[in-house]
Amino acid sequence: MYTVVGVRFRPAGKLYYFDPGSEPVDQGDWVIVETARGVEYGEVGLAPREVTEDEVVLPLKPIIRLATEEDERQMEGNRRAAKEALGVCADLIRRHSLPMKLVDAEYTFDRNKLIFYFTAEGRVDFRELVKDLAAAFRTRIELRQIGVRDEAKMVGGIGPCGRVTCCSSWLGEFVPVSIRMAKDQQLSLNPSKISGLCGRLMCCLKYEADSYPGAGRTTSA
Repeated sequence: MYTVVGVRFRPAGKLYYFDPGSEPVDQGDWVIVETARGVEYGEVGLAPREVTEDEVVLPLKPIIRLATEEDERQMEGNRRAAKEALGVCADLIRRHSLPMKLVDAEYTFDRNKLIFYFTAEGRVDFRELVKDLAAAFRTRIELRQIGVRDEAKMVGGIGPCGRVTCCSSWLGEFVPVSIRMAKDQQLSLNPSKISGLCGRLMCCLKYEADSYPGAGRTTSA
């Protein structure tokens, strides 16, 4: 068994396991950790608990320390700088006439990397764009192509139900959703009725899906 804490780096983001070590961390705390992308600032979304070896990717990286007010100010500065970087990147995309839609940008906590997220219909040759971005920001650049569901999660919005979308407010990871789930629940198969802002089947079709097949069998008996 391993003692871990779950840390997320975006609102409603995926939880990643870290070794709490001797740090007295709890859910809701902000911490500084080392990741594959570099040093990052994240929120503890899962209090310390024990998990089996099958549930973790070894070796577990330790939490470096609890975040300070100075760290919070640095993150705010990073977010402002990332917003400014979006404008620069958008201008360069237009200059290179690239078929891509810019969605978001973020700096790692230590500013060693600037990541741009975009959507596109297919593969995009953005090698010249990366060179221009690296020259403009003097740091490592990563362009990451994402899907429409990830775009909806980042951008957020109000769903057909009138509430903030699940993916942007609390849903940490996407789960497979099929048209069979809508059929089992006897919902209208009109795409406009069962699709979310991303244009894909709504994630909430999954929530009660497991209850319907059993209920149907009981009724028919």
